[in-house]
Amino acid sequence: MPTGQLSVGQTDALRAMLELAYEGEFSAEDWAHATGGLHVWVDSAAGPICHAALVPRTLIVDGHARRVGYVEAVATSPDFRRRGHASTVMRRINELIAQQFELGALSTGEHAFYERLGWQRWHGRSFVLAPQGLTRTPDDDDGLMVLPTASTAPFNLSGDLIADWRSGDVW
Repeated sequence: MPTGQLSVGQTDALRAMLELAYEGEFSAEDWAHATGGLHVWVDSAAGPICHAALVPRTLIVDGHARRVGYVEAVATSPDFRRRGHASTVMRRINELIAQQFELGALSTGEHAFYERLGWQRWHGRSFVLAPQGLTRTPDDDDGLMVLPTASTAPFNLSGDLIADWRSGDVW
């Protein structure tokens, strides 16, 4: 569902679940990064138990600007983990990426989870187009992953990956 179509109750419930899942480490800025696109989640009688957001971004991939579906705020409530909910949500996200974007991208420390869903590790260097100019983001290199689609032009997984600027975590 697009962010703009979420009710106040849905927004509050999703944010509360994300704050619980991220053990209090989900900030207003993190929520802002997850808005402006689509939200996919799983509900239970208790409310939302798993969530992922897909937001449009422009990334320069191996020297070419690409319209990318960037994945944010993937989390499952602690009481509902290891039951396949995140896989269900991410399979839907993968479908949306294939329908609407040239490429998917995300930053994670959980590579194996995403690799089994078709995501590939980025092996090149990462940068951001910051207000002061092109800025290297070496701490993010190992966490970046991409999901090619049928419309993805060939690229080099070891090339440079450059993100558009945003406040907070640029990746």
